[in-house]
Amino acid sequence: MSEWLGLGADLPWWSWFLMIAGFIAVISVIGALFLPDWHPDEFCIGFDAEPGSDEFVESTASFLNDPLFRGGEATMLQNGDAFYPAMLDAIRHAQDTVNFQTYIFEPDEIGRQFIDAFKERAQAGVQVRVLVDGFGAIKLRRKFRDDLTRAGVKVCRFRPLTPRDFVRIYRRAHRRAIVIDGQIGFTGGAAVSKKWKGNVSNKHEWRDSMTQVTGPMVAGIQSAFAENWVYSTGEILAGPKFFPPLDQGPGICGLSVVSSPSDSLQAIRLLFWLSFINARKRLWISSSYFIPDRRLRDAVIERAQKNVDVRILVPGNHTDAVPVQAAGRSYYEELLAAGVRIYEYQPAMMHAKTVVIDGVWSIVGSANMDERSMELNEENALGIADPGLARSIEDGLKADYNRSREIKLEEWKKRSILRRGLERLAKVLIEQY
Repeated sequence: MSEWLGLGADLPWWSWFLMIAGFIAVISVIGALFLPDWHPDEFCIGFDAEPGSDEFVESTASFLNDPLFRGGEATMLQNGDAFYPAMLDAIRHAQDTVNFQTYIFEPDEIGRQFIDAFKERAQAGVQVRVLVDGFGAIKLRRKFRDDLTRAGVKVCRFRPLTPRDFVRIYRRAHRRAIVIDGQIGFTGGAAVSKKWKGNVSNKHEWRDSMTQVTGPMVAGIQSAFAENWVYSTGEILAGPKFFPPLDQGPGICGLSVVSSPSDSLQAIRLLFWLSFINARKRLWISSSYFIPDRRLRDAVIERAQKNVDVRILVPGNHTDAVPVQAAGRSYYEELLAAGVRIYEYQPAMMHAKTVVIDGVWSIVGSANMDERSMELNEENALGIADPGLARSIEDGLKADYNRSREIKLEEWKKRSILRRGLERLAKVLIEQY
């Protein structure tokens, strides 16, 4: 050690400067990658209102600085047999514009149906824009993109895997924002791949859902697309072609939340929290990657202790992210002890992302309940006050519970030391999921 110190004393000042600067740079990178970008204090106060009431929706929209939408309809589409035909039919009947954003796009038997629909509409004079994530849609290779471009489709990848975007490579566009003619919108958990087809008739068909909306709320989905599109291409999508005037009237009521890593507010986290703390009767959550932060866990636990029926549906042994599942399982014990009921879906991968509260307020969209969705990804979600939509989500969840294994506290406490250790290890890298 003394020899090393002696050697260090002989170094010129600029060598010490470079070493110290390098050390600070390494620490800064580790902090940016692994530490949450949020003040550590707990949330407090909020407001008290019946979920889905005008007071609740208006208070939430005002705090999040989001417009309030009234009118139109929302329809829950359960599994690929329901949402793929609806999405393709809307595209094939487009008259003016198709704006299509998704995270994963694979040119398999499902992807080719969308490719053909995009090409046919573009050749018919419809403006077709397709935005995919540079990592999630890595299988949509150049030959497929060139084929679409030749047909007149505008195709763009969000942050492709190039040296230019290397420092932002872990910040992905996870949004599902699909809008046809400015009048029909889709969002939810699914993307474009054959693993989403069918109706969970075997272990290869994923469980998922998409929500179709009409009326003024479509503008919220269009904004989610337009924001990532202008970032990627510089083209600004504005005016009645993309945001046609739609009458506010009877129907659904709600708001659209568009979230980005550059947004210090982290609006989706706050939308979840404000919704959770106001649950009176039921708080049912389904999340494919469930690793809630302390604020959201405390809100869920507090509701369960107040005799709210809190249920959480997550993937079982069929999962595409074992480390994520292990990290999420590290929280089971405290949740179960508080009275939260946890279900692990058995037939296949469960990829849905829904929240339904008191049979009237629903949250749907692309966001998982993990740090990646809250802090690293581009996400979008809708909060909708509509008993019909809530009932559809609840009916789907009831069927899911019947195909799930409910985790019991005493049984869970008996898991092995090895499993506990793996859970703790997985939680260390939580920010990278």
